[in-house]
Amino acid sequence: MTTTQRITPGRNVGPLTYDELRATGLRDRWYPVLPSRMVGDGEMRKVTRLGKDWLLFRTSRGTLSMLADRCPHRNAPLSAGQHLGDRVMCQYHGVEVDGTGTVRKVPGMPGCALEGKQAAISLEVVEAADTIFAFFPAIPATKAPEFVLPDRLADPQVAYFPNYAEWRTPWRFYLDNVLDPMHGTFLHRQSHSMFAGDTSARFRIRETERGFFFEKTDQVGKNFDWVEFVDHAALHYVDLQIPYGPEGGPGGPFGIVGMVTPITSAESAVFHWRTRRVGGWERDVWRFLYRAALEQKHWAVLEQDRDMLERMAPDADQGEHMYQHDLGVARIRRMYDTAARAQAERILQHAK
Repeated sequence: MTTTQRITPGRNVGPLTYDELRATGLRDRWYPVLPSRMVGDGEMRKVTRLGKDWLLFRTSRGTLSMLADRCPHRNAPLSAGQHLGDRVMCQYHGVEVDGTGTVRKVPGMPGCALEGKQAAISLEVVEAADTIFAFFPAIPATKAPEFVLPDRLADPQVAYFPNYAEWRTPWRFYLDNVLDPMHGTFLHRQSHSMFAGDTSARFRIRETERGFFFEKTDQVGKNFDWVEFVDHAALHYVDLQIPYGPEGGPGGPFGIVGMVTPITSAESAVFHWRTRRVGGWERDVWRFLYRAALEQKHWAVLEQDRDMLERMAPDADQGEHMYQHDLGVARIRRMYDTAARAQAERILQHAK
């Protein structure tokens, strides 16, 4: 089930330079923020995303909002305040702010001009696939496009398990890793699912209307043999499949939808949805098998990626000697670099 709350941002979230966009992520995009289960009714939680602090705030009736973690009075952290059911009270001077970023009460000065003003930054949020998504605008005038789930997650015939982790690595390293299928043959060679196939391959890029495939030309259905990068409706994600034999239970290949959200320039929030196309009794079997036997194995594979990326130097993506297997990495880097330069110019023109 998908729920949507549309809120107009109160103030600019910039200005942002090219270097900042490269370090903390493109704007004008939907990003996953946190699993929905981590913010219950009547709860609030501070998070850092795209290099800035935010407050996730859910009313006692379940309505979710995402505000800049700054009281519009003196920029004290709202996350240090009190949850009042349908609003947050800043602990510093008691100013009360609702989920739209509107100041509802200034107890120290009733009738203050700040009352009734939408003075705090608020983001548009959507809950889907058991996850909170937010749209991060480059400039206040940016209108969020309709949120559209990835095909796998929107398909009622697909069962999924969401997975969330935080890694001490730049968001770019996650994308480099997943746009490099050949690492599965080596880094994950001892895993339960990526031990088959040749240890050498040739690759090609296949462009599509919504992104591109990076795939092996001489092997399919043996290992991590292809990945699709998708840029659709202002949401970026990767889609891939890992072959499973009969011992993996019903449902055929094991699908993964992956997304990454920058926390800071050096930390990332990593989201995966692990999927199988199953229905009826087979869906029950798959879900039981996943919880009982496969989930721990999948975590072990993910930990191999995390450990490798966290060991890499912050400038590991500089001064490399890449070869044909790295066409996908080069393609995604060029795409993000071009987009960051274009966004930085747009932000600069807006500020003039």
